[in-house]
Amino acid sequence: MSVHFNPRDITWLAFNERVLQEAMDENVPLHLRIRFLGIFSNNLDEFFRVRVAGLKRAMDFKEKVIAESFYQPPSKILQRINEIVMKQQQNFDKTWKHIQAEMADLKVSIKTSKNLTTKQKEFVRQYFDEVVESNVIPILLHENTPMPYLRDKSLYLGVAMRKKDWQYSSNYAIIEIPSRFVGRFVLLPTEDPEEKNVMLLEDVITFNLPHIFSYFGYDEFSANAFKVTKDAELDLDNDIRTNFAEKIEKGLKNRRKGKPTRFVFDKDMDKALLELLIRKLNLTKKDSIIPGGKIHNFKHFMDFPDVFETYERPVERSSFTHQAFENGERVTDVILKKDVLLTFPYHKYNPVIDLLREAAMDPDVKSIQITAYRLASNSKISNALIYAARNGKEVTVMLELQARFDEESNLKWKEMFEPEGITVLVGLPNKKVHAKLCVIKKRSHNKTLQYGFVSTGNFNEKTARIYGDHLLMTSDRGIMADINKVFNVLKKPKDDFLPVLKTCKNLMICPQFMREKIVHHIDKEIEEAKAGRRAEIIVKANSMSDRALIEKLYEAAKAGVVTKTIVRGIYCAVNQKEFKEKIKAISIVDEYLEHARVMYFYNKGAEDLYISSADWMTRNLDYRIEAAAKITDKELKKELKDILDIQLRDNVKARILDKKLSNEYVRNDKKECRSQIETYKYLKAKTSKE
Repeated sequence: MSVHFNPRDITWLAFNERVLQEAMDENVPLHLRIRFLGIFSNNLDEFFRVRVAGLKRAMDFKEKVIAESFYQPPSKILQRINEIVMKQQQNFDKTWKHIQAEMADLKVSIKTSKNLTTKQKEFVRQYFDEVVESNVIPILLHENTPMPYLRDKSLYLGVAMRKKDWQYSSNYAIIEIPSRFVGRFVLLPTEDPEEKNVMLLEDVITFNLPHIFSYFGYDEFSANAFKVTKDAELDLDNDIRTNFAEKIEKGLKNRRKGKPTRFVFDKDMDKALLELLIRKLNLTKKDSIIPGGKIHNFKHFMDFPDVFETYERPVERSSFTHQAFENGERVTDVILKKDVLLTFPYHKYNPVIDLLREAAMDPDVKSIQITAYRLASNSKISNALIYAARNGKEVTVMLELQARFDEESNLKWKEMFEPEGITVLVGLPNKKVHAKLCVIKKRSHNKTLQYGFVSTGNFNEKTARIYGDHLLMTSDRGIMADINKVFNVLKKPKDDFLPVLKTCKNLMICPQFMREKIVHHIDKEIEEAKAGRRAEIIVKANSMSDRALIEKLYEAAKAGVVTKTIVRGIYCAVNQKEFKEKIKAISIVDEYLEHARVMYFYNKGAEDLYISSADWMTRNLDYRIEAAAKITDKELKKELKDILDIQLRDNVKARILDKKLSNEYVRNDKKECRSQIETYKYLKAKTSKE
């Protein structure tokens, strides 16, 4: 359809290819290359569970809705997806083969059931008896019996069994690999202390098949891995203007019933068994049936054992204390005096947790209100909130129960918070709460003081070690007043909540009002460009797919506004011939996940800068509660702009986002700039100056 936009799902696959490029890059440390393979695999699983499943359901919608939502018919997009994924899988397999050769050079190898030493065989038998066997329950397959329920995200062994002297055909079984309970990797004993042997759990089970099926007297076995990716029964993020919303509990049960969207298997699998599985899963040629290598569910390789002893973590990949907190002063006292901008993972996350701990213990603090989207599994944030409630503070947590794939975890947090006396809010009907906000109130010397923070990322100390985000700690009265307005809306949900949010003056708020203000800022830059004056826009986001805002950027580029975008993932915009100023578009994929959302508008030299929780996607701008905070402190504005400039100079890890989605690296004759390393150096230098 329109040549002015690339389909969202195709651009997402281009992003995942950039992840695969990191695994292919021999300059990247070996353990990180393995991790990138795991990330690539995990990303693809989620893509098939949600996007591909949704596209298949979307084929039933009327053509007009499809045209508005996808830029191309879903059937055409699905065809392109299958072609791209098959090609990426081939590159994945080649990359893994190369990595295994490099591992061998370092005396690290992955053993199978066929190449064990005598001592290792004894170890594997004992390990199976003591650790694995109680978690292994084979299910026999017969042509006339229904297919058992297969768990999404799980890995299975398809087993073909026969007796040498039988003339009859084989018998078949499937075994779920219990990696959730046992762990995927087993370290084997070796004769050479420098040698490291790793065995996958499925190979431990394969080695013990004669023992598992000893009752039947089989003497020939073949076992091959496979996995099924299912429809997660989730909506398409409001791409289609239809309400798929259901109660979370019901949605989680539905996931058990999800239709298969992809079947990936070891290409060496017994042919008769393969055909039986495909029949029983009701798969057709239209489905994604993908032959692959021996190993599947590669997501576990994100946690591959630490067996590469030669790697030393460079100092540029360490976190340090922000200069504002180096003197040991209470975080609360610092924030009440001045704004502080934390940039993760360069800055340590401790001040955020310390601020909440101080509030929990401070007798003058009366209340804490905070949003929670994805919390760490053993969340220190949550612990601080629980202790605050136990100390008599009024604690309110907005817990988003529709945080994709974290619903069960957040339901558990709800069950943990409420008995502690914490008020748990669950948001507005059909509106996810994705804003990252916190406000703390204290009463001191007959005055009410308010302070807190606004962030681009989740309040999660674990992901803050690998996600690049910004968090503004502030006691700005205007920002705190607006955060209170947001919580007032969340506490008393009404159908007509927009008038309250419209009164926010210091935060840009979604739905609706952030979009309006972004358009207003772009229009001002267009006006300046048409008058022949300097005009510039910089947008950093995870994804950019909203048609209206992309068209607004097109309008700015046509008028001559210098427009620069740094987008990690989905990027639907394409440069047009009629643009007076070509849009500079790059994506940075490196060791840290670029997660921050930042907007910059030159505004006649006033330089308006915002940090935001919202991507430029229809789902964020129109169907979620999001917030963007304006950075007003001159030093912090300069710091944030400097970081953007460093990223725009990246000529090591930046890729060009073009119409062809070619993922070519930015290469030029300028001084080498790997932005994540240079950002570390820039921020670290500030600590020595203080």
